[in-house]
Amino acid sequence: MSSSKPINSTNKSKWLFEISPERSKFKLNFKEIYQYRDLLMLFIRRDIVSVYKQTILGPLWYFISPLMASLTQYWVFGRLAELPSDGTPYFLFVLCGNVLWSYFSSSLNGTSNTFSANQGIFGKVYFPRAIVPLSITASNLFQFGIKLLLMLVFITIMGLLPRINLWALALPGLIVLMALISMGLGMIVSSMTTKYRDFSQLMGFAVGLSMYVTPVIYPTSMFLEKISPEKQWMIYANPLTSIFDVFRVGFLGGGSINMWGLLYTVLFAIVVYIIGLFVFNRVEKSFMDTI
Repeated sequence: MSSSKPINSTNKSKWLFEISPERSKFKLNFKEIYQYRDLLMLFIRRDIVSVYKQTILGPLWYFISPLMASLTQYWVFGRLAELPSDGTPYFLFVLCGNVLWSYFSSSLNGTSNTFSANQGIFGKVYFPRAIVPLSITASNLFQFGIKLLLMLVFITIMGLLPRINLWALALPGLIVLMALISMGLGMIVSSMTTKYRDFSQLMGFAVGLSMYVTPVIYPTSMFLEKISPEKQWMIYANPLTSIFDVFRVGFLGGGSINMWGLLYTVLFAIVVYIIGLFVFNRVEKSFMDTI
């Protein structure tokens, strides 16, 4: 992170600003980000438009992708494996999970490539580097909104609209938690890939594998019934578990919420983001020398 400040010296007539490394590694300069808000909006627009640019179906892929994934999971895990779904039609159950998972995974994958994917522009011009992770998580909200609308359409078609309750109002908070976790983890991985490129390969594998330890295709209750109470903490050790539980309770009316697990998720999101910001600010000063 860097800051711009006026120079009070003999060179004042020649130089207006000095760009220097930010002293605090934990600081996120909101004032500077606000000054570059036009660039932030440009990055957001670029990320939205470039996804399906020069494709035949274009934005329709925003609807096709979650539908195809949910239909496949419905036949494999719902019909063949006969996984439970807390009294909700299994197709709608996995569609709900895919809406959340696609936002988290795309934000995490995008953020983890911050330095490697933008090294060209980072080496040529200065702007607050934190704009890039922010733009990635913000642009993914557009896709999330479309998929959420698709989910609400199916909830209405299946006559489950009355199941939506007050927990659905927690959605903005859930989005913030997923954004903090994805940015925090992504900034840590992105900082490590500047020196060790292996992490970029491991990241794709880890994200794909982590979907199966997150209640995307199965309910949390399936494991709560099979393990003893003293071991149930292992289920909520995954900070995404409580996010998925709250989301499904709010929109589908099924499942339950563990308040201690939710508190742990909030603390985890804050801590991992602070750590990610520290590592990101530390690496950004010298990453061009090692990347």
